[in-house]
Amino acid sequence: MNSIEAILRLPESNCQITFQAEMQIFSKLYDDKERMKTPIRILIVENQTLTRVGIETILKEQKDIEIVGEAKTSADGFRLFEQMKPDVTILGLHLPNSCAVDEIENYLKENERAKIIVLADHAGDAEISRSLKNGAFGYVCQDVSAIDLVKAIRTVHAGKKYLQTEVANVLNENFGQEELTKTERKVLQTIVAGKANKEIAFDLNVSENTVKTHVKNIFGKLGVSDRTSAATLAIKRGLVRVDV
Repeated sequence: MNSIEAILRLPESNCQITFQAEMQIFSKLYDDKERMKTPIRILIVENQTLTRVGIETILKEQKDIEIVGEAKTSADGFRLFEQMKPDVTILGLHLPNSCAVDEIENYLKENERAKIIVLADHAGDAEISRSLKNGAFGYVCQDVSAIDLVKAIRTVHAGKKYLQTEVANVLNENFGQEELTKTERKVLQTIVAGKANKEIAFDLNVSENTVKTHVKNIFGKLGVSDRTSAATLAIKRGLVRVDV
């Protein structure tokens, strides 16, 4: 119920509206109209041209949305963010030499009110969780529908969190999973890279027995029994970064 509806519902004896109250009402209506006229300013940071063009095509059909900048690298994206001060930034998860999960903090340092929607190629619960913890307002995948993408932007602009349905389902499915330690994530990254325990020990400057202990703990937390399964699950859940 808006202000005018509330007033019209008052008993006749209470409808003595002062001039000042009338002005406040009309001022609010004017502000609401102005907000409707002011489009949501969007920055797109995504290195895949087809994805970027697809988003642009969808958003150009929306009267309340305006694209103020596009970038395909992390550095260019952040530079435009500083210059254009967008309302909402769509940030590709995997950019050259960068990862959105880590970049979110830089955006928030520049503007603590920054509203970031992470755009991922797939829904990995580890990356989703880390993105939200680091301050992202939304998380969608590249297969998001046009309707859901626009809904995500409007929801986030309004100051609310938004997760694509598939993303929320992935989080629910993996809720309560035991987290890997920082060292275990490093070891898992090397496993995905195909390195043997001896190589991992050399890279991390630890003993081979220590690596074996980490590998055993990783298998236990992931619920797998071999390196191939661990690597496959790590990529699926977004526990490690794989440059493509």
